[in-house]
Amino acid sequence: MSTMLVTSRSFTEYSAFFDLPTPLPASILDCSAGGSGFTAVAASHGVDAVALDPAYAMAPAELGSHVRKSNTGGTQMVADNADAFVWGWYGSRSRRDELRAEAAEVFVEDLASHPERYVAGSLPVLPFADGRFELALCSHLLFTWANQFPESWHLSSLRELARVAREVRVFPLVHQADAAPIPFLAPLLSALEAEGVASEIRRVPYEFQRGADEMLVLSGQASQS
Repeated sequence: MSTMLVTSRSFTEYSAFFDLPTPLPASILDCSAGGSGFTAVAASHGVDAVALDPAYAMAPAELGSHVRKSNTGGTQMVADNADAFVWGWYGSRSRRDELRAEAAEVFVEDLASHPERYVAGSLPVLPFADGRFELALCSHLLFTWANQFPESWHLSSLRELARVAREVRVFPLVHQADAAPIPFLAPLLSALEAEGVASEIRRVPYEFQRGADEMLVLSGQASQS
């Protein structure tokens, strides 16, 4: 199992990360969702919502405990790197902590009552048919962990997301440690463009990590490789 934090993020945060439309698309994949409350809330709005994460292979009780501990660890990481963050969107540290804690409980409750929404799996291979979703979301994995996952993994992952969804949104587009830009982003997008997948970088109404205020939008279905 990965040593990464299984963090909880709220529906409200997701709406800002991805500048989500209203109403939401009819079917959405949250890829590497962790302990996010997004799927539960989206489903309550009538969306065919599915979350995927390798952590879902854990027993629910164990996973719930891990999610709550990860939230604590994430809060400490922010405190230890205070200069790397801005608080305009949240308004206060306590508001961020409240959103994350609430999201964790929403996730744990929905996992227990609707386990079919939570699929164990990981990029770059997804257990879904071509075009299964109208929208796929990927938060704080691609590019965020570019020091651990190579360019080839990113290309395979983006191609796979574009295979299973008509549109893909990825946030943020900087490295998690220092908000540095990703040097291989442009070559990745050129490679996808050659396969018929269009790309656009859009500003979003959210910034917490300094400089992380853009998302990548992909459209056009990639072929299976």
